[in-house]
Amino acid sequence: MQEIIEKLLILQERDRKILRVTQELAHIGPARDGLQAKAKATQSSLEAAKLRVKHIESERKLRDLEIEGKKSQIEKYANQQLQTRKNEEYKALAHEIEMAKEVIFKIEDAEIVLMEQAEVAQKEVAHATTEAAAAKKRVEDEIGLLDARETNFKKELAELTTGRVALAENIDESTRNRYERIFKSKGENVVVGVDHSSCGGCHMKLTAQTVTSCRAQAEIVTCSNCGRILYFNRDMSLTAAD
Repeated sequence: MQEIIEKLLILQERDRKILRVTQELAHIGPARDGLQAKAKATQSSLEAAKLRVKHIESERKLRDLEIEGKKSQIEKYANQQLQTRKNEEYKALAHEIEMAKEVIFKIEDAEIVLMEQAEVAQKEVAHATTEAAAAKKRVEDEIGLLDARETNFKKELAELTTGRVALAENIDESTRNRYERIFKSKGENVVVGVDHSSCGGCHMKLTAQTVTSCRAQAEIVTCSNCGRILYFNRDMSLTAAD
C-alpha cells in the first residue's frame, strides 16, 4: 500500500505543477488585454487632442468667414453711401457700417482666444504623441515578454500533461478515479499526511482506528470528514496538538 501512496504523491505533485502552469497561462490573456487597453487609452488621448486642434481650427475658419462677410457688408454699405443723396439714409448706412465693425472687433477678440487655445492644444498634441509612442513601445515590449512566457508555459504544460499520462497509468483505475474525484472537489491537496493525529487537509481530529489503519498501510484510508486520502510516515507525529 505504501507503494500506491508514493505513486499518488508523485501524481499529485505533477498535478500541482500542471495546475500552477495552467493558472499562469490563464493570467496572461487578461494581462495582455490590460496592456493593450493602456496603449489604446493613450492613443485615444492623442486622438482627442488632435480632434480638439481640428475643432479650434474649424472655429477660426468660421470666424474668418464671418469677418469676410462683415467686410463685404461694409463695402456694400460704403458704396450705397456714395450713391445716396438722402441724409437719413446716409446716416443709417453709417450706423450699419459701425455695427459691422463692432462685430468684426468682437470676432477678432474671439479669434485671439482661439489662437491661445490652439497653442495650448498643439502642446497637448505634442505631449500626447510622445506619451502614445512611449506607451506603444512599452506595451509592445511587455506583450513580447508575455508572449514568450506563454510559449514557454504552453511547452511546459504539454510536457507535464504528457508525462502525467504515464504516471496515472501506473495507478489502478479505482484508486486513480477516487484520487481524481477528490482533486476536482478539494483542489491540489488530495493525498495528505496525518498531522498530530489530525487530517493534513481539513485538520479535523482523526479517530484512533483511522490513525491505526494509516500506520498499518494495509489499505487506502480516507478522512471521514473531508474524504481526502491519508498517509503516515515515521517523520510525522501522532501526538495530538495542544
